[in-house]
Amino acid sequence: MRRPLLPAVLALAVLALPTLTGCSSETTGSRGTTGAVSAAPAATAQAPSAAKNSPDYDPKADAAADIAAALKAAKKDGRPVLVDFGADWCLDCRVLGARFQQSGPSALLAKYHVVKVDVGEFDHNLDVAGHYVDLRTSGIPALTVLDPASGRVKVATNRGEFANARTMPAAQVEEFLKQWA
Repeated sequence: MRRPLLPAVLALAVLALPTLTGCSSETTGSRGTTGAVSAAPAATAQAPSAAKNSPDYDPKADAAADIAAALKAAKKDGRPVLVDFGADWCLDCRVLGARFQQSGPSALLAKYHVVKVDVGEFDHNLDVAGHYVDLRTSGIPALTVLDPASGRVKVATNRGEFANARTMPAAQVEEFLKQWA
């Protein structure tokens, strides 16, 4: 008696599904959505921010020039530069943007020059990102703090510390910002 292959194939397919957390190059589909989103309706995947009305990560911005301008200002006033690599399609990026608007993190962000860099579907500004963070291991959102005097990387979230921003309380974001301000 022959056993049907379908149950075994389905079991393997389920095991091969990408994780539901984080926005990485492995989980992006051709239209910039995460590969495992089909289980939840689109309405539940909305971030609590105004990002849906205007892009947080401007694909037309000159990322290298924006970082250079922030570093120039940082040399004058001594505030570090926080570079936020992400994309508007990424739920965790939008949630982190909402956390940045909450009172605690917002007050701490005033101690930084903040530059948001759009990485598209991991096909935009990768040359710029490569100078500061390893997007292959960090996924997005990825944060980098640059020293105001030297412009060198003080810290980069290369281990995906913010890949689960949707589950992070504002206090956790505050701790990161306090540590490097």
